[in-house]
Amino acid sequence: MPDLSAVTALVIEANPNMRTQLRNMLGESGVDKVQLAVSAGAAVRKLRETRFDLILCEYHIGDGQDGQHLLEDLRHNNIIPLATLFIMVTGERQYEKVVSAAELAPNDYVLKPFAADTLHIRIARAVIKRDALLPTYNLIDAGDIPGALRECIEGEHKHPQYLLDFLRLRAELHISAGEADEAEKVYQQVLELRAIPWARLGLAKALYMRQRYDDAEDLLTGLVEENDQFLDAYDWLARTREAAGEMAKARDILARAAAVSPNRLSRLRRLGAIALEMDDSHTAEAVLGEVVRKGKYSDFRDPDDHVWLMQAQIGNGKLEEAAATLRDLDRTMASTERGKLCTALSSAMLHGKLGDRAKAKAAVESALTESRRLGKVSLSLKQQLAQACFDHGMEADGSEVVLDIIRTADTPRVVENTRKMLDTRGYSNLAQELEKQVHHEVRALVATGAEKAKAGDFDGAVDEMLSAVGKMPNNVHVLFNAALALLRHIENRGWNEQYADQAQRLIDRVRRQDPNNARLPALKDFHATLKAKFGIRDIKV
Repeated sequence: MPDLSAVTALVIEANPNMRTQLRNMLGESGVDKVQLAVSAGAAVRKLRETRFDLILCEYHIGDGQDGQHLLEDLRHNNIIPLATLFIMVTGERQYEKVVSAAELAPNDYVLKPFAADTLHIRIARAVIKRDALLPTYNLIDAGDIPGALRECIEGEHKHPQYLLDFLRLRAELHISAGEADEAEKVYQQVLELRAIPWARLGLAKALYMRQRYDDAEDLLTGLVEENDQFLDAYDWLARTREAAGEMAKARDILARAAAVSPNRLSRLRRLGAIALEMDDSHTAEAVLGEVVRKGKYSDFRDPDDHVWLMQAQIGNGKLEEAAATLRDLDRTMASTERGKLCTALSSAMLHGKLGDRAKAKAAVESALTESRRLGKVSLSLKQQLAQACFDHGMEADGSEVVLDIIRTADTPRVVENTRKMLDTRGYSNLAQELEKQVHHEVRALVATGAEKAKAGDFDGAVDEMLSAVGKMPNNVHVLFNAALALLRHIENRGWNEQYADQAQRLIDRVRRQDPNNARLPALKDFHATLKAKFGIRDIKV
């Protein structure tokens, strides 16, 4: 058994008697560096400030959250590292509900009632396993995906008892790198060993990334039919249907998931956004009202939620309710950076509907000022801001916002929805002109970089293309040519580890954005050829 005296722990438990009992049990196991949290919010605040080796969390923690939701929030928002152990304390009914259907599962579950020695064995077992996986975790945290993949393969041989854990990590790393074909092979390998639901879900994700939506949907439909608690499968099924353009089906599957698990804010937000896109204001208002209400208890509340709830309320003609939502936003989040933007944009929406064009236009101008000052704004808010500009005769400002949307759009549907917004306002010609302008910008940026490389200014070519990536971070053509500029630099100036890593990251981004890009294999081969030329060893994974 490992020595647990150095382990630091956070106990998350609303019941004071149970908190004391868990703390005493940890003490009997040698874990005496223990802090306590009575709610999810209190836990998040502690975890933002302090890193713990172990989190011991009761499944029911109140405030509309459970331990599974908290774990997902902590992992998705990178508040805890992979090396932090998360052990759930739960009753048998909750265990049966989540153990086979969680993509992000705790390191272990302890079923109530239990004795101190049971807890000690579970913690010790989790620590031993964590230590075996720790070298891989450290490489992942450092952003070294190739190194982490190699470490996974070594770990599979050194620690065969954790083979499935290393295979799962390896597949997830391939997914994060956009290597759907490699991930698919690993998930198939797992499924040959055992029919594990998470491996089937992972295989569906790989198929989704390869745009094989029908095959992904078949797998995901089977998963939710077999286990109606498999919430991650619902989410990916909705995403698959959305990508295939089946918005009503995506909305309906998310509604089913929300009925099973009504407290997951990210799922409710997505459902509300799809409903708004479909002009289903009634569904959107009901769902987004819950998002705003539940968000009051969450450390991950978002002022955007009030904007979308107001949009739904205005769409349903409920102007008094919209005004109340605006007052709540102004009272609770107007002092934050994004809150100021959301308040101004919401004011513009409401005053515009009330017919006070002067106040509405002033609010749009304020929103523009806040968006420029803030810099990084979500694409959905940019779309709403562009719409407000055109609705109030501010064509030049609206055009600038639309140009920014087209330059930074991460999916073709974002551009398509922006085009539809302009079309419905009589600006179809402007939409074509703005898209053509961005197309010319891309060609000019790429041409400038290519000319510098042709003239032997490889440093200048790299600077030019990396600057272009900053301006258009999701444009596949720009990403591809930036990677090519980095590789041309290496080809002509010698091996540069930093440039090689940057090129790999850009290639991964191209792969994620456009997995069927016909020029991508040649770029990957060029990268591999340069490694061979300069004697850079890279273990095949």
